[in-house]
Amino acid sequence: MASRPAHSIWGRKIVEYDLLFDCVHCGLCLEACPTYAISRAEMDSPRGRIYLMKALAEGRLDLDSDAVRHLDACLGCRGCETACPSGVHYGRLIEDTRSYIEGNYRRETPDLLRRGLISAIFPYPARLRILISPLRLIERAGLRPLLNRMMPRSIRSWLELLPPLASTQTSASISSPAPSSSAQTVVVHHGCVAQVLARSEIANAEALLARAGYRVIHLDRTICCGALDLHSGNRARALDFARANVRALAASGANAIVSTASGCSTAIAEYGMLLKDDDHELSEKARLVASRVTDLSNLLLKRLPMPRSFSCTVTYHDACHLAHGLGVRDAPRELLRSIPGLKLVEMVDADMCCGSAGSYNLTEPEMANALARRKADSTIATRADYVVLANPGCEFQIASELRRRGSNIRVMHLADFLAMAIRTSDE
Repeated sequence: MASRPAHSIWGRKIVEYDLLFDCVHCGLCLEACPTYAISRAEMDSPRGRIYLMKALAEGRLDLDSDAVRHLDACLGCRGCETACPSGVHYGRLIEDTRSYIEGNYRRETPDLLRRGLISAIFPYPARLRILISPLRLIERAGLRPLLNRMMPRSIRSWLELLPPLASTQTSASISSPAPSSSAQTVVVHHGCVAQVLARSEIANAEALLARAGYRVIHLDRTICCGALDLHSGNRARALDFARANVRALAASGANAIVSTASGCSTAIAEYGMLLKDDDHELSEKARLVASRVTDLSNLLLKRLPMPRSFSCTVTYHDACHLAHGLGVRDAPRELLRSIPGLKLVEMVDADMCCGSAGSYNLTEPEMANALARRKADSTIATRADYVVLANPGCEFQIASELRRRGSNIRVMHLADFLAMAIRTSDE
């Protein structure tokens, strides 16, 4: 085996060069990669993309449209990290590479405009509310199907991903006792898109935590966690968002930090690494905040008073960053199995990405739609009444494809599903 260089001698700083040599090119990641599963192309696999990164770093490859296309096609799902026996930090590698791309590659105008619009709107809840406010009025008038038919295909595909907008304002109505003064404290990070399009999930998560005996702390203001920017290569703004969140979350004093969006949870859990080069005080706070991140299901398991009975058949989809980033798989399933009358049926490839991946389904619709069709096939085959998951993006993506097929399977976030089961049981 060739000796491992200590650093890149070519001086093109793209990634931490040493990390590229953790990959031994065994190929065990290939079948865990959603894009490889669809295209069967080596350059659309983690191993192939690491070849590209190394060639770019060593100056053997120019940053041309073909290389960028293969790197853009990565979902950042990190399924390869779970499959990898060598511990390759693929998530860090692809994020650093995308930051290099955004600083050194000139995109075509349509792609530049599309990405610019996403970047200008999605991380800012106030802007997103303004953007969709006319759509709320159109939906209330019953004209949304007509609007969808009138729009060009590119716009229609975006509109179809939006959930029914009336449901995003649903509030929780779960009774819970007042927490004791010594109760463990939890803060639910509201995210950016989630606090506009998935408000019921946040409200229900907070109500469920209170019912389980936790004292829920609220931040004065919640801003984007930075995950969208990390995935798209805007590292500078991601760092700014991370620093602001670290200060707010550390000041809250919460014992635990959760998010109803698994991508946000993983991003916050990695603040310690992301901000390791900041000043000592902030980097220490970042490590503290990161250490307190957990998942809603972990906090509720064995503490939440469950419904007396709720008869239905459920299948569970593993959101990528929850399964591969935080390693949470069993707790949500155990929660569901603990409900009397509920039958849990596993779907094929439950942890294969659905194609949502933050804003991926907006920037790479062809691959995203192929993955959505694959996920819908697996979901429908279970004959479930509900598909439950832990990430709003997955919910929107899978629900959109099931609507296109006329399926009656309901797609629900775990928080909304548990709240519905408890309310139904209590009635």
